[in-house]
Amino acid sequence: MRFHQRAQLGAQGSGVGPHVEVHSGDATTILIRIASICFVPTPQRRIAETVAADLRNRILAGADRLPTQDQLVAEFGVSYPSVREALRILETEGLVTVRRGSVGGAQVHRPDESSAAYHLGLALQGASVPIGDLAAGLQVLEPLCAAEVARRSDRLKVVVPVLTRNVDASADVVGDGAAFTRCAREFHDLMVEFTPNATIRHVVGSLVALWSAQEEKWADALVRRGEYPTAAEARSAVRTHGRLVDEIAAGRAEEAERIARRHLAATQELLLERFTDDVVHAVRGTKSHAGRCC
Repeated sequence: MRFHQRAQLGAQGSGVGPHVEVHSGDATTILIRIASICFVPTPQRRIAETVAADLRNRILAGADRLPTQDQLVAEFGVSYPSVREALRILETEGLVTVRRGSVGGAQVHRPDESSAAYHLGLALQGASVPIGDLAAGLQVLEPLCAAEVARRSDRLKVVVPVLTRNVDASADVVGDGAAFTRCAREFHDLMVEFTPNATIRHVVGSLVALWSAQEEKWADALVRRGEYPTAAEARSAVRTHGRLVDEIAAGRAEEAERIARRHLAATQELLLERFTDDVVHAVRGTKSHAGRCC
């Protein structure tokens, strides 16, 4: 089929003008040509990406607030649509929340283990990865953190006092399921946070946060019903955490790794008994340092 046709392209097209006139060719060829025109990046989009890149660098460098749209227009010498598109890009990336209305500006969200865990969760959920697979990966990686912490030359001054306070705080709340569970989770968080290698710290921290998100659904319900942890389970966890701190203090990295791996497998068992084949789910806000027990 051949025809002469004027295709109407809106202003959100490519900047080539509102009309594209097609004089000949079959329908498929014409549609392909129109599609190729529509998907050419517009100058406005390229400007927005440049502005977004600059603002992204500021956020990653530590900025906790961005200027208002009026200020950004003046600073970059660009249009309001370009600034709004730049902020939309950053909002899609989870780096800002745009405040509409008279206040303006944008609330900044610096990337951390929580945001990384969410995006990792999206990838695993999209690949239909089961919870058992996540647990197995964590069993490989988290105990390595215990070993690395035990190799720190400053562990007696920096690490051991904090871990000891956590163990003592956990012992004080045996019998209070919710408080004990919070302290016990915090012990694992601290172990990862004290890992000296930044890359390992962030990667494993993201896995720990993602695992905690899977765990919280059932654990919190069991805690409210008084079914978990039992007093015996809580006391056993306190003893194990204490032994792990002793091995770290003594610098026995291999033994610290062994204890950590066995303990982690035991703590995961209750969840895996029920949900090992369930798919990992991405959850926002998977980690918070508010209300620490030590």
